[in-house]
Amino acid sequence: MKRLVFAAALLASVLSAAPALAQQSRVGDWTIEKRAQDTHCNASRGYKDKDDENRDYVIVITYSDKAIVIVMIYDGWEWEHVGEILRADIGTDDADIMKKAKWEVMDKTTVRGIFEYDQSIMDRLSKARRLTLDFEDDDDDSIEMQIPRAGEALAALKFCEENRK
Repeated sequence: MKRLVFAAALLASVLSAAPALAQQSRVGDWTIEKRAQDTHCNASRGYKDKDDENRDYVIVITYSDKAIVIVMIYDGWEWEHVGEILRADIGTDDADIMKKAKWEVMDKTTVRGIFEYDQSIMDRLSKARRLTLDFEDDDDDSIEMQIPRAGEALAALKFCEENRK
């Protein structure tokens, strides 16, 4: 849960600065929110994976008509260089989304991808149960993150975005 709060704070620092939560709802274990300091709404989900040493996984998704931002936090990562640009193929359980996508290291356990808005990416995410990052030449850091009910969460995110104040 601490990772979820951190992810929301990280996203806030990216988008703007000011305090407090303005709107919040839940879809399963996803949190959909529009915080006062943020320009856009975001959907976040955090969980522990008992099959991976009970490690923390967190994903945050936000979008506008110009960009889709995905932040992934995994406490098994140990990135050394904040600001480093990594390349990874991104995909779902049944579809490739993008080859050699850029991911920026935000801290030792966090990467962020910023992509030009493309409805086909949102469509693929909404049908997915898993999101995968396959880093170039680095199988140890490649990851598969569970995103159940992503379609419902993204629908709620869209509703939040269309009704944000």
